[in-house]
Amino acid sequence: MGGVSTAERVPKQDRSRVTRQRLLEAAVACLAEHGWAGSTVSAVAERAGVSRGAAQHHFPTREDLFTAAVEYVAEERSTALRALFPGGAADRRAVVAALVDLYTGPLFRAALHLWVAASDEEQLRPRVTELEARVGRETHRIAVDLLGADESRPGVRETVQGLMDMARGLGLANLLTDDAARRERVVAQWGALLEEALG
Repeated sequence: MGGVSTAERVPKQDRSRVTRQRLLEAAVACLAEHGWAGSTVSAVAERAGVSRGAAQHHFPTREDLFTAAVEYVAEERSTALRALFPGGAADRRAVVAALVDLYTGPLFRAALHLWVAASDEEQLRPRVTELEARVGRETHRIAVDLLGADESRPGVRETVQGLMDMARGLGLANLLTDDAARRERVVAQWGALLEEALG
């Protein structure tokens, strides 16, 4: 009855990590498509191709699963956003377009369902509020870096925050109707405004 060898242990850890990742991705997709009411641990487990027991092993509660899922995908998106501009500060119009894109995909739709659910669910609200604050700070920090914005100058922090609020608003509008043409014009205008405001 010897111990488990390293060779046996590593694949099990890998399988566990892959299972966790599949659950997180399935949870975001489920939330984006079916909202909070239609997103159960069972539905996510089925979508991920794992048992409900395996899902609950990784995420004991529904709240654990969905807050972890939105956080995981938000981190993935932050990494992808930085990877688009590996040299740091970039063409401001391109940065505005990339930030707006963050708010027009399934992650934003999933996060929005989570926010709405949190407004009604006592046990979910503090977790989502804390998560949203953390994700918001990270996205703001990335925007500042990519725009080459100097926040020590008066009004610059508010200008970047206004950009993030505008991007979120375009994301909301996009939930109801595809307004790509209008979005394109707004992105171009914000690119021009930022050149002026940020110098």
